Amino acid sequence: MHFEFRKIVKFDGSMEFHEQVNVDRVIKDRKDIITAESVSVDLQASYVGDDTVEVQGMLKGQVEMACSRCLTEVPEHLDIPFHEFFKLVKQSEKNQDEDSDIIYVEDDMVDLIPFVEEAFLLYLPQIPLCKATCKGLCQRCGNDLNESTCNCDTRVVDPRLAVLKDLLK
Repeated sequence: MHFEFRKIVKFDGSMEFHEQVNVDRVIKDRKDIITAESVSVDLQASYVGDDTVEVQGMLKGQVEMACSRCLTEVPEHLDIPFHEFFKLVKQSEKNQDEDSDIIYVEDDMVDLIPFVEEAFLLYLPQIPLCKATCKGLCQRCGNDLNESTCNCDTRVVDPRLAVLKDLLK
């Protein structure tokens, strides 16, 4: 089995990969990511028998994300564990169990970059916050409530009862 990491590497039992992977392509449509550095990839591939290879290691990266409440920049350092099994199968043998942790490949060459990109995307915070107590922005005037308060009326009135509010004036 061969592994490709920007180049073809012949697999002979055990090998290590130390690369930088540019993730700009996979984050280009993400509006919550301001900037992202290349991901540092340190992986080791080991043959474990039965045409199966175990690839494990760490991915490290730095991203600047927008706080989901106040939109300030939030630096996030990512330490992502990577652990995958690849099994070489012929087309006629392809009988994947969907619950299996094994990735079945038909070719004896595996490009690891898509798997690194996927691990990076899955590990990103879903709701980045500048701090746990972030108050966010005022919905009326847009003032950052972490820095100062505003005098906007923030009471939420059920739209079905809004007519009654006018009667009380």
